Amino acid sequence: MSQPLKGVGFAALGFALFSSHDVIIKALGASFSPIQIVFFSTLLGFPVATLLLMQDATKGTLIPKYPGWVAVRTMSAVSGAICIFYAFSVLPLSQVYAIIFASPLVITVLSIPILGEKVGIHRWLAVLMGLVGVIIVVRPGVQTLEFGHFTAMFGAASIAGSSVIMRRIGREERSVVIMLYPMMANVVVMGALLPFVYQPVAIDQLGGFLAIAVLGFLGGLCLISAYRNAEAAVVAPIQYSQIIWAVLFGALLFDEWPDFYTSIGASIIILSGLYVLMRESRAHASQNTPVLRTRTRLEAGGSFRIGTLIRMLKAEEDQE
Repeated sequence: MSQPLKGVGFAALGFALFSSHDVIIKALGASFSPIQIVFFSTLLGFPVATLLLMQDATKGTLIPKYPGWVAVRTMSAVSGAICIFYAFSVLPLSQVYAIIFASPLVITVLSIPILGEKVGIHRWLAVLMGLVGVIIVVRPGVQTLEFGHFTAMFGAASIAGSSVIMRRIGREERSVVIMLYPMMANVVVMGALLPFVYQPVAIDQLGGFLAIAVLGFLGGLCLISAYRNAEAAVVAPIQYSQIIWAVLFGALLFDEWPDFYTSIGASIIILSGLYVLMRESRAHASQNTPVLRTRTRLEAGGSFRIGTLIRMLKAEEDQE
């Protein structure tokens, strides 16, 4: 099997695992607050992340080189986690994915002030097209906008902000700092809020929290293998396969069927995102390729960051 084809296979498997991860979030959301789900899934993901971070041989302390950027990124990750988990709990899977898929377009816009990226007319048109797609999905004035729609949009913006900041500081900030600060913030913030929303957890439900952590870990490993076997331009578009899983899982498990407008809006958003990826993959079309290099599926601070682990592994290979 050729390396690029292997990369596509790993990516498809990884995003399928992430979709299963989101289904469990939605199922648990019927009984638990997203605060409790984020807290336990992050807490159970800590041992794995710690073991992975023990491989980081970079000298230094846990004090950030860029405390301001790390603080903003941490707040984005924490707010993004709670917003996305809530949206999965109350909205159809296909609608949440459609809105989240707009995050590459927000990354394109944010890369201008944060990274100094120059965005041409083609990518601006893609951003406007994506905005039209989001409007079609949520249909303000036609259907009742739920709080979940707003949290999904805010979550997509948080994902974008966290990813762009990571692109700015990722090469100089220690991997341990990048990964541990959002996870610790999630545990501290959600732990402080937990007494107000806590519900007793049965053994099978505890298994659900553990499954979120395990599926996130396995999905992350698959994406690491994907990016090590194929170029980012080949792997990144596979993320949109999650909309297929969203439709299948939504129909089979939750009796959710995407309506005509959700399907049209999602298609427009996906095409816009693919066009941005295509433009960034062209030589000299983008100085920073912020969308193309956003390797983490959801920047929620609940598990290890894929791009950081790839960088750590590459550093180890260079030393050998």
